[in-house]
Amino acid sequence: MQYITGIESYECGEKTAVTLGKFDGLHRGHQKLVDKIREYGREGCRSVLCAFDMDRESLLTQDERRAKLEGQIDCLISYPFTTEVRLMEAEDFIRDILVRKLHAAHVVVGTDFSFGYRKRGNPQMLREYAAQYGYTVDVIEKEKCGERDISSSYIREALSVGNVRLAERLLGYPYEITGIVEHGRQLGRTLGFPTMNIEPRGRKILPRFGVYTCRVRIDGKWYPGIGNAGIKPTVTSEHKKLLEVYVFGYEGDAYGAEITARFCEFERPETKFSGVEELRKHVMNDMEFGRKYFGL
Repeated sequence: MQYITGIESYECGEKTAVTLGKFDGLHRGHQKLVDKIREYGREGCRSVLCAFDMDRESLLTQDERRAKLEGQIDCLISYPFTTEVRLMEAEDFIRDILVRKLHAAHVVVGTDFSFGYRKRGNPQMLREYAAQYGYTVDVIEKEKCGERDISSSYIREALSVGNVRLAERLLGYPYEITGIVEHGRQLGRTLGFPTMNIEPRGRKILPRFGVYTCRVRIDGKWYPGIGNAGIKPTVTSEHKKLLEVYVFGYEGDAYGAEITARFCEFERPETKFSGVEELRKHVMNDMEFGRKYFGL
């Protein structure tokens, strides 16, 4: 898969099947768009996904999005949503970007897709210009979970209350955080339960602050664990967002290593305790919750 940043870097002259959107989660609804351009790709078009990057907290980092699309499509374009893009007239976007730059033979979008200055562009406008510029338009209906449409805002809502199981159903894959293990105050080690601290990358959203069971990948191997997402208010006033995990059955030194933690089940909200001893008692309860969850 070719990966480029900025539409100006795209130079291929082949006919393409293009899908466009924020793709900030690559959830089950987004996957329907990907599947459609892949279908066109098997018919001889180059499959291209153009992702508008909004410079805000996201469900996926750019690296994670790239990894999930690897092997699925021919080209991923990370398209920063600059002032120039925001002010571009919708008709100009169709002519200059979709047709002249991307050589679109097929355009695949969701029902709520909008583009151009003041969001004047929509699926209906794409259809109106299709005959003039020689492309087809597929408007893909929303994927549903029960009675609700699957959307990034729905997933954010689920994460905001700690419902990581629902988030996983909507995404189609477990919600996880990847980062480098940082050196902390080593308070956990002092209290008898050494932990690993990782900071979310690329403004990735942490779920509701609190304690979760997790599966943790270290050096390619998955371990059961228990983790606290939040700012650790009992022991620091920095307000730095971290995921602190205790990994069952791991005895190595992971400082400086890249690890991934998948959220499994919410246990309790993050709490500012009266002191370290009260914190220790609750952490011991958390660890027991984790052992029962994983059947350890």
